[in-house]
Amino acid sequence: MFCEKAMELVRELHRAPEGQLPAFNEDGIRQVLEEMKTLYEQNQSDVTEAKSGGRSDLIPTIKFRHCCLLRNRRCTLAYLYDRLLRIRALRWEYGSVLPTALRFHMSSEEMEWFSHYKKSLATYMRTLGGDEGLDITQDMKPPKSLYIEVRCLKDYGEFEVDDGTSVLLKNSQHFLPRWKCEQLIRQGVLEHVLS
Repeated sequence: MFCEKAMELVRELHRAPEGQLPAFNEDGIRQVLEEMKTLYEQNQSDVTEAKSGGRSDLIPTIKFRHCCLLRNRRCTLAYLYDRLLRIRALRWEYGSVLPTALRFHMSSEEMEWFSHYKKSLATYMRTLGGDEGLDITQDMKPPKSLYIEVRCLKDYGEFEVDDGTSVLLKNSQHFLPRWKCEQLIRQGVLEHVLS
């Protein structure tokens, strides 16, 4: 009983590969909180009894339960914090629009946090680099060339570039500026063709 559910939450995240987000374990969190409530109530009654009845034999049990409460809190916060770090990394990897499969694994509070983080990052990027701002999520690795050859994996429609517009149709290949199409590559619309 003691701290097993909280440890299982941490193990669950540890087993998930880096860069992936497992489904939010709402049931596990609820069970940990219920265990913490039970431990707290038992401690409260034992503390009252120890003070009023002079029963010092209850003190080790009270300390043990208190340590369990602290461990449950630590494990739960570690679970939630690690999930937020993974969600933050997903913003940098996928951009401002997450795939549906990832959104399905997030709780409503995590979706709200992602939305606030996305807005804060956009506000910060608008303050950089003059009138248009600077997209710091582009070029996560230094580019070897400014233009790359890409293949369209699904119909996207018109795509505006500096020298006009290109129509991105499924299986069509284009030679486009890297900074314009990197976001679409991450979203799975385009694929970088390596010759």
